Amino acid sequence: KTARLTNSDFFPKMKTVIAALALATSASAFTSNLGIARAPTKLFFQYGVYDDKLWDNEAKKDVYNQWDPNAPRSGLNFNPFETYGGNSPDASGIYPGELRYKDPQRGDVNFQSMMAERTEAEERAANPKPGNVPGCPGCKN
Repeated sequence: KTARLTNSDFFPKMKTVIAALALATSASAFTSNLGIARAPTKLFFQYGVYDDKLWDNEAKKDVYNQWDPNAPRSGLNFNPFETYGGNSPDASGIYPGELRYKDPQRGDVNFQSMMAERTEAEERAANPKPGNVPGCPGCKN
C-alpha cells in the first residue's frame, strides 16, 4: 500500500513549512549591510518658476528664453517645447509618468492662438538656440 496524506496530516505539516519559510526570509531584515554601497538619495528637488501657476504659451516662452542648453537640465533649466515620448513637460520639466509630475494649469486655447503658436514653433525649429543639439546637457533627448 502507498501512504496517503489526509487533510488532518497535510495541514499541520504545511503550517510548519510556511512558518519555517517566513522565519528564514524575515531573518534577512536583521542582518548587517556592511560592505554594501548605498546609492545616494536626492532629497532636494527644485520646482519650476511656473509651478502651480498658469502654464500657457507665454509662460513657456519665458522659460525657453531663460533656458541654457549647455547647463545641466533641472526644474529651472529645461526646454518647455521639447517632447519626450510624445509628451510635453509640466512647469518643472517633468514628463507624465515620472516622479513629481504635476498636471499643469493650462490656459484657454482657440484656433487663432494655435496657429500663432505653430508659427512661433516653426521659427524656433528654424533658429535653435546655440548648443541646442540632441544629447546636450540641457535636453532630455
